[in-house]
Amino acid sequence: MAGQAGLSTHVLDTARGCPAAGVQIELVRVDGQNRTSLKTATTNADGRTDQPLIERGALEKGTYELTFHVAEYFSTFGATAQPPFLDIVTLRFTVGDTEAHYHIPLLVSPWSYSTYRGS
Repeated sequence: MAGQAGLSTHVLDTARGCPAAGVQIELVRVDGQNRTSLKTATTNADGRTDQPLIERGALEKGTYELTFHVAEYFSTFGATAQPPFLDIVTLRFTVGDTEAHYHIPLLVSPWSYSTYRGS
């Protein structure tokens, strides 16, 4: 049952010190062996998607994956080795609280990444 929770993301390019515009993102719901594609989006000039990945009140408990196509993004700046060290970054997370918003930033360079649950 959904509460007030929604899902948003933000991608920051830590190598260049700026938001990462143009990163393709895929959102999938995972239920055992079943995978349901929910949304595909691309980050804007602020490194965010134009709309939340899941609107407030529509996020349900369960397991999700966010997949970020970072090699494609970094290749536009010639910042990746060939082949790239990081190609696709997939974050799997579980929603257990549908009353609080889930914001999942990705801080990424061509060689590393980190993430956390924001608000």
